[in-house]
Amino acid sequence: MSQAPKKVEAQELLVGTYTDATSKGIYKMFFNSETGELENKGLVAEAVSPSYFAISKDRQYVYSVNEMEKGEVSSFKWNDDRTQLNLVSNVSSEGMHPCYAELNSDESMFATANYSSGNIAVYNLDGKGGIQEHPQTGQHTGKSIVVPNQEAPHAHCVKFSKDNNFLYAVDLGIDEIVLYPIDSQGKLDAKQTALKLDAGDGPRHIIYHPTKDIAFIINELSSSVVSVKINTETGAFEKIDKKSTLPEGFKGKSFCADIHISSDGKFLYASNRGHNTIGIFSVSENGELELIGNESVQGEWPRNFVISPNEKFLLVANKDTNNITVFSIDAETGLLTFTGNEIELSKPICLKF
Repeated sequence: MSQAPKKVEAQELLVGTYTDATSKGIYKMFFNSETGELENKGLVAEAVSPSYFAISKDRQYVYSVNEMEKGEVSSFKWNDDRTQLNLVSNVSSEGMHPCYAELNSDESMFATANYSSGNIAVYNLDGKGGIQEHPQTGQHTGKSIVVPNQEAPHAHCVKFSKDNNFLYAVDLGIDEIVLYPIDSQGKLDAKQTALKLDAGDGPRHIIYHPTKDIAFIINELSSSVVSVKINTETGAFEKIDKKSTLPEGFKGKSFCADIHISSDGKFLYASNRGHNTIGIFSVSENGELELIGNESVQGEWPRNFVISPNEKFLLVANKDTNNITVFSIDAETGLLTFTGNEIELSKPICLKF
């Protein structure tokens, strides 16, 4: 007697969008973690351009930016049957066009980066999903060599250190990783420089190695990834390596967006908008990088992407072709193969399991 096929639990995938076309906020998808198929379950939170968000560990709360000129941040809580995200709080981002959302590890603080005004804001949370008003802020100053992208500071990402003792702010406009020490009461100290990148790099996002004191920075303007060693005492970075995300000989315009790493730390992925690929790197034990492939995203202008929880798949949000595409990951080589699975949605920007 043959066994009944094992039922695959549909995994919840949330999608943030730009709402200047037909999308209206945050959408929920069901993802089949065995076949890579996506099913759109519809709009779950109406919101203005929720282009990046963070999800609480218990998966009850979503903390989102509203990427507008007069920026806002919002928090939501799921209803009982997880068909709708209900608004809990909505406050000013204290800047223009917030574009990143980050929770610290104990979920007592929430941070955002305001791109157009070049500043960051750090909020206390009330423990019930609410973002409290009157955040701590940090204003960046300066400029760099690429016009018009670097005529002013442009904070693009904020990341708490693993021990919550530091907040890193990645600033594309000034080619700098800005460091804010955090004291035991959660107060930000005066900003410092964790790392000055090469002029014109335009750093955008930062991620941590899963097990080592190493971080990786993706540079939007120079289409490159920089690996750094983290001094856990001072928070400072020391450069290890820098490699292009593009194949040798490519002459067109391209701009990096997002970056992720496998849980074993062996493979790193970076999105190229313009070349319209995911750059695939192998990562050595000491953090050195080797570009081993570029896989077409089957769309245009790939922004955020995400690795599935079982690490069998990588999903890409292609903003300009209004589609999300699904790739299988070869566990041995790290290389990607298009599964043929994709789904349409207007201006998908952020993907989070």
